[in-house]
Parts: sequence; C-alpha cells; structure tokens
Amino acid sequence: MEIIIYGIINSISLALIALGFALVYGISRLPNFAHGALYVVAGFITWTFLKGLGLNYVLSILLSMVITGLIGGLMYQFILIRVRGMAISEIIASYAMGLTILEGLRWGGFKGLTYTLPVFAEGSIMIWGVPVDYQRIIVVGIGACVVIFLWVFTRRTRVGLALRGMAQDERASLMLGIDSDVMAVVAMVLGSALAALAAILLLPLGNIVVEAGYNVLILAIAVCIVGGLGSWFGAVLAAFLIGFAQILTVVYIGSHFQMVVAILAIIITLILKPSGLFGKQKELEERV
Repeated sequence: MEIIIYGIINSISLALIALGFALVYGISRLPNFAHGALYVVAGFITWTFLKGLGLNYVLSILLSMVITGLIGGLMYQFILIRVRGMAISEIIASYAMGLTILEGLRWGGFKGLTYTLPVFAEGSIMIWGVPVDYQRIIVVGIGACVVIFLWVFTRRTRVGLALRGMAQDERASLMLGIDSDVMAVVAMVLGSALAALAAILLLPLGNIVVEAGYNVLILAIAVCIVGGLGSWFGAVLAAFLIGFAQILTVVYIGSHFQMVVAILAIIITLILKPSGLFGKQKELEERV
C-alpha cells in the first residue's frame, strides 16, 4: 500500500511538472527549455512576496503565477518568436534564457537551504495504514483538478478550441483566421503559469534551490518523451509509469537513483519507440 499510495502521489507530481512543457510544445511545437527556470523563479517570487514583503500567502501565490506567466509570454514575444521554426535555435535560445535566469539567481545570493515555503496545512492522515501528510494530499487533489480543467478548457472554450486547432493542424488553423503567434503566446503564458503552480505545490515539501530547475527540466523532458511529444494524455500516462518506477527504485535500490530512472526512460524510449507512447512523430524506420 505504501508503494501504491506514494506512487500515485509521485506520479501526479510529475504530471504537474510536465504539463506546462507538454502544453507549450503541443500547441506551438516549441520545446521550452526554460521550463525548469520558470519553476524556480515562481518559488522565489512567492517567497519574496510572502517573507520579504509580508503579503498574504494566497495573494503571493496568485501574483507569482501571474508574473511567471507574463515572464513566459515576454520570453516568447521578444526572443523565441525570432527563432520559431528553427528547432536547434529554439532549444538553444530557450535553454540559454533558462540558464541565465537560474545562474543569475545563484549569483544574486539565492542559494543554500534558507528559502522555504510553508505547507498549506500542517499534519498528516493515515490512509490504509500509511501516513500521508496533508500537503501531498493537496498536491494530488489539485493535480487531478488541473488535468480535468485542461480537458474542459480545451474542449468547451473558444480559446481552448483555438489552441486545439493549432495543435492539430497549424496551416488549417491559419486559414480559419487563428493567429499562430497569438496562440503561441497564450500557450507560453499558460505553460509558465502551470510551472508556477507546480512549484507552489511541490516546493513546500523541500527547499527552493537553483538546482531544482535543472531537475525539473529533466523530469519534464522525460515525461514528454516517454508519453510522446505533443500528447497531453501521453504525458499523464508517462508520469504514472515513471512515477511508479521511481518509487520502486527508492524502495528497492536507493533514493539517489530517482533521476537515473528518468534519464534511462529517455534513452530506452528513443531506442525502442522514438515517437513515444502516443506521439505523432514519425518512427525511425519510416524516415529512413
């Protein structure tokens, strides 16, 4: 029961981490390698509002998500739009921005274990004989709500339908009057806000450190590659596969091998099925 419960918690945490990356790539075909940096930035912004300025926790969270979303939109509007369509340049530009943000935070003094966010609720509860703290239960609840919200948003709202159309067929969407760059900005704003939400939910379980940005980027890439780049459903399913694999690794091998699982998942997927579980990319044998 402990493996099952914490496997579900870890899987939903990975889904929260990866959904923003998957959303941006699925709509604009832009691999946002600054995703991990936005995750850490959201944590530091929330901490600054909460501890530095003494604002209310809820207000700090809302402001952090809005500011992080705006940062993502500005990154696309002023830099990524100029290299869109050039795959290597997109990766280099987004990673360079992420690297600048993370190392700028380190240079600015945001390092060590002194920066933490308070949990939403103190205490724990027993679930089938397994103790689970309230913060992790909140992560599971909000994570499930986010997945449901995205499903409803992309199928029941005008903007969501435009995003789906852009993800399915960009040329047809352009013919129908949907502005590709506007939708890409919307995707970057939503993806960055989702990265901020993941940070706000998960960082209270640890410390806000620069290194978390690199780890989050690797995990997001692993989930999206295994699930299939461009597939949101595939990302959720891959999060459960990798999440349970990590928990089993922690139980039977050791906690320091968790990142190894994510990297091995990337390598094995690229060898056996490069398009991922639900990806729409052509298979290697089809391209040769």
